[in-house]
Amino acid sequence: MNILSLFVLIPALMLLGLWLSRSLNQVRGVMVTGASCLLVLAAWLTISFIDFRNGGGQGMYLAQSIPWFAPLHISYAVGVDGISVVMLLLSAIIVFTGTFASWQLKPLTKEYFLWFTLLSTGVFGFFISVDLFTMFMFYEVALIPMYLLIGVWGSGRKEYSAMKLTLMLMGGSALLILGILGVYFGYGADTMNVNDIAAKHAAGFIMDPSLQRMCFPLVFVGFGVLGALFPFHTWSPDGHASAPTAVSMLHAGVLMKLGGYGCFRIAMYLMPEATQELSWIFLILTTISVVYGAFSACVQTDLKYINAYSSVSHCGLVLFALLMMTQTSCTGAIIQMLSHGLMTALFFALIGMIYGRTHTRDVRYLGGLMKIMPFLAVGYVIAGLANLGLPGFSGFVAEMTIFVGSFQNADTFHRAATIIACTSIVITAVYILRVVGKILYGKVADPHFEKLTDATWDERVSVCCLIFCVAALGIFPLWVSNVISDTIGPIITVLNP
Repeated sequence: MNILSLFVLIPALMLLGLWLSRSLNQVRGVMVTGASCLLVLAAWLTISFIDFRNGGGQGMYLAQSIPWFAPLHISYAVGVDGISVVMLLLSAIIVFTGTFASWQLKPLTKEYFLWFTLLSTGVFGFFISVDLFTMFMFYEVALIPMYLLIGVWGSGRKEYSAMKLTLMLMGGSALLILGILGVYFGYGADTMNVNDIAAKHAAGFIMDPSLQRMCFPLVFVGFGVLGALFPFHTWSPDGHASAPTAVSMLHAGVLMKLGGYGCFRIAMYLMPEATQELSWIFLILTTISVVYGAFSACVQTDLKYINAYSSVSHCGLVLFALLMMTQTSCTGAIIQMLSHGLMTALFFALIGMIYGRTHTRDVRYLGGLMKIMPFLAVGYVIAGLANLGLPGFSGFVAEMTIFVGSFQNADTFHRAATIIACTSIVITAVYILRVVGKILYGKVADPHFEKLTDATWDERVSVCCLIFCVAALGIFPLWVSNVISDTIGPIITVLNP
């Protein structure tokens, strides 16, 4: 068995273990054991992949293809490159920390973790797959549990948010399957393997440009809906605000990265001619996402909505950088995926912990929390500083790499878009510093808050792990750049022949 299949097998065994569990401690034991195994496996894979590349290895690592449905050339094809390796590591970190963030969740703890694990299965399966149909299948597996996780265990307008999220993402999936079928038939209908299709293009078999112009928007928008592409982002703030803590962590931290990953690896890589021709349209939309998301965060009063609109801005920055199509900007986009995944998971974890104690997320009714819960308050300050791009944290490395790479385009249009997107740095600093000053310092807003407790051991584990990762990526970013460079280079060569 290919070792990559363990990323699907371990969650499957976790589902079985959860189903057989008869007590809360057994449920927790299954989750911690499984999440730890996934984290160790992802760390081992990263180290093994680095050794493989340092030894002169080329192409996909641990590639394997097993025929699944021969008439349509569908295979269970797996393999990883630099981008998917770091995405698997990010996913494992978020699942591990999300498990501890949900330690005290009640009621229906067992059922909650069953759906949470199923969502994780789809995420891991998507990142190891190189077959278009298999990727789409795991993509759907990752989306479906969100409805119940928000609708049953969420808060606020949870039914509305769950239905809105599901309808918009399913609409994106409908566009996506049409685009995938267009790519399949456009390249001769004899393979669904992404690498085989890319090899055909390199050999001179180019998909008809008119068909590319039809399919590229379908695939890019289909994935872009999940990546919070303007104006298809409206599900994101409502969904994040209503979701339970760990679901918000996994959704914003990992699930939204499926959108950027799919846009880059499928839409842009397999249809480069249409990318060159139509990228300006989507570049305008992503520039709007970056600035609009930051401005929208400024006027929110709910902590989750502030972070949700911040995610719209930062995820828009990922698509913005990819569409700039330079080696540096695309490297920055992947680092931004990692950075945002860790930062937003940390933010949502802290917001959930604060809400669990104060029973409010409204900044107008919060204040003086630094005196009452110093651990959570310091964690929130660190998350805020990372989000606004303070040097030494991951956000600074990602954003500077993106803007430097984007400005490498010499034409006026790309440079103007870069300058406009840069304004989001200032806007982000405004809403982050405003919120930090309002909720953490000054007088205690409510006398009842004086009796509140600080973080428990399980919450400290989750927060400390995420802070460590955010700082480590900010201080040692070159290892990520080295891991992904061999993957980004060939794609950029195809996009800019």
